[in-house]
Amino acid sequence: MLSLTFYGGVKEIGGNKVLLEEGETALFFDFGTSFARRYQYFEEYLKPRASAGLLDLLEMELLPPLRGIYRSDLVLNESLWHRFKSFLYYRELAVDGVLLSHAHIDHSGYISFLQEDIPIYTTAMSAFVAKAIQDSGVSDFEKEVCYCIPRERSAGVLQAAQWQKAPAQQRLFKVFDFQNLTPAAFDFWQTTPSARGLQAGLLEPAKGVGSLCLQSFPVDHSIFGATAFAVETSLGWVVYTGDLRLHGRNGYLSEKFIESAAQLKPAILICEGTNVESSQETVSEEEAYTKALEIIKEAKALVIADFGPRNVERLLTFRQVAEETNRYLVILAKDAYLLKAMRYVSQEVPDIKLDKVICIYNDAKARLDKWEEGIRKEYRAKLVTAEEIRNRQDCYILCFSFFDINELPDIMPQEGSIYIYSSSEAHNEEQAMDFRRLRNWLEHFGMKWIGLPVEELNWEIPEGERGLHASGHASSLDLLNLIRNIAPKTLIPIHTENPDYFVRNLEGTGIEVRLLGYGERMTFP
Repeated sequence: MLSLTFYGGVKEIGGNKVLLEEGETALFFDFGTSFARRYQYFEEYLKPRASAGLLDLLEMELLPPLRGIYRSDLVLNESLWHRFKSFLYYRELAVDGVLLSHAHIDHSGYISFLQEDIPIYTTAMSAFVAKAIQDSGVSDFEKEVCYCIPRERSAGVLQAAQWQKAPAQQRLFKVFDFQNLTPAAFDFWQTTPSARGLQAGLLEPAKGVGSLCLQSFPVDHSIFGATAFAVETSLGWVVYTGDLRLHGRNGYLSEKFIESAAQLKPAILICEGTNVESSQETVSEEEAYTKALEIIKEAKALVIADFGPRNVERLLTFRQVAEETNRYLVILAKDAYLLKAMRYVSQEVPDIKLDKVICIYNDAKARLDKWEEGIRKEYRAKLVTAEEIRNRQDCYILCFSFFDINELPDIMPQEGSIYIYSSSEAHNEEQAMDFRRLRNWLEHFGMKWIGLPVEELNWEIPEGERGLHASGHASSLDLLNLIRNIAPKTLIPIHTENPDYFVRNLEGTGIEVRLLGYGERMTFP
């Protein structure tokens, strides 16, 4: 008997954790961080306690109480599971793998808490992007997707084991494009810039999961390496879209996936619905490029481009604009580290050393992490300082975000400088406050902003400033066409706040739409 249980992505955007069970095999589609649920209890300075291990996450229902799938070193004592036996969704479980659709945290983040030996099935690009994010990020037990820091019990709490005694433990990743990896790629995978060192796990080729046949289909999304999955069960094929769109530069990948999925005649389609009932018109990446080029051609001084930190497609869009406007594109060290990791997998990613447009911002820091020391040393000829930018402001586009805005006192933008916001609007009050602070900075330095949501306009972008951001998710019309073309017997909407939309708009198609509840176990004979 086939069963599906949804522990995330239920009437929310992100946090996907979908458990599929068939016979002796159990797997998850994604195991992400639920930001909406997390923001109910935690924020930047109030976080789950690493010293308490799984306790805070289980108590606040950020993790489902599934004994047997989580890291044993995050269990302070065995009384933890006695405490949660009374919870509604408690059960004991063993899983054969996680099918990771892409490296965004809302799909990958809480892999951090899973047992290290549970295989992660994904693309090589998603694996390398996830590792680059972890390598160059702040050490945090909520962000240990590729390798984890062993914890030990001491004085009634959990703490990181001494680095001299316990190296980081790398997870087992099984990748679909294994044959394309070079020796340099394997070297990158098996090392870490941390002084702790790494007990490396080998990358392996992805095949079936347990007794189940598995297929992977590249799709277009706002991060490289995104994939959809199909799992063959006794009921028929179960297809999971992950996140996808058709209006990006690689939209043809999503179209190929639709064609392939339709040929499988799936019994069940689990489909994202982020943008259903959205009032915003769909903007393509090509339109974002055209609009940015039009604006920057007229700019007389410094340009700052603000976009998502892993949106490399947008970075390449601004790189193209920089080349056509005779400017340099200045990225951060984290961006450079990410591009370097991605190039191990794809030659479509620029080689920073050879690229004539990309530079790296050499900001003043009292102390550099080991990974950043390596970037500055390897790309020394590409470094550019705040003083160099200040003296030739019409020669640069800076890839900055709100969290880099405190560099402006060193750069001192001249009259005519502009700040281009090319990302999504505020999703919660915390992000709305960041927009207010950002606007204060820009007003202080006399910078014109374009595309920035403003409080007085109910966070809507003025009509003349639209077209600077292409969403990573398909429009409602594209999603309906996708579902009709794939033609599953049953559709289960996920990753959406408006699942009823599919019920209303698929009436009469012969497709059964089943709405899920959190922790609800759907069985299929």
